[in-house]
Amino acid sequence: MSANTALASPILLSCQKLSKSYPLPKGQSYEVLHELQLDIMKGEFMSIIGHSGCGKSTLLSMIAGLNPISGGQILLGGKAIKGPGPDRGVIFQSPSLLPWMSALDNVLLGVNQVFPHETKDTRRDIASYYLQKVGLGDALDKRAKDLSQGMQQRVGIARAFAIKPQILLLDEPFGMLDSLTRAELQEVLLEVWNREKITAIMITHDVDEAIFLSDRVVMMTSGPRAQIGDVLNIHLERPRERKAVMEHPDYYEYRSHLIDFLEHV
Repeated sequence: MSANTALASPILLSCQKLSKSYPLPKGQSYEVLHELQLDIMKGEFMSIIGHSGCGKSTLLSMIAGLNPISGGQILLGGKAIKGPGPDRGVIFQSPSLLPWMSALDNVLLGVNQVFPHETKDTRRDIASYYLQKVGLGDALDKRAKDLSQGMQQRVGIARAFAIKPQILLLDEPFGMLDSLTRAELQEVLLEVWNREKITAIMITHDVDEAIFLSDRVVMMTSGPRAQIGDVLNIHLERPRERKAVMEHPDYYEYRSHLIDFLEHV
């Protein structure tokens, strides 16, 4: 793919015949993913669902450059991914903050690495801006250990957006939260995403979460040798409000489609 073609293409990320195997005793191997094909369009929010063990998190970790590829390739902006980089922001289930540092300083860790040539004040402004956008404008100087679990995950969301990545990778980011906090943070994420329009890929077990947030939901077959089993396009207008989404005439049809796949895969 030429540079001009890459710039013109609406495809931001492409998984081409992507495979992942782990060695077993006696020279055998266990193939988690088998020649998976998946294209992610620039600016879309895509969710991936499937049963535990189908390779969802394995796929995301390979896109993040944290897990070596066994076969095929992943192209980001037309260039093969070779390892981790600031062009991919990751939000994990646990934000893994440094507990003795403030919310601001935790976000600055990434900002300082990605924008080393900016002034100290500019870097602080970037970190402060995203913390304010996730509702932590009054908690900039609070130490991470003094924040609730939901507030810590807000810091994690701010940290990922603040490095201004090309693509955002979310590995069940709300999986450890209670239902009320989960709903609040889904709306926080959606609000910031609507403003930034960063391409996003999210792993989730939650069908309703996938419908509420996504433009497209990718369903994976069960492992081993997992592949893409089905893809559901979500035609709901943005920006979205939860009540309007749940009252939309297509909502329960989307929900039924996803649940039916999970029950019969």
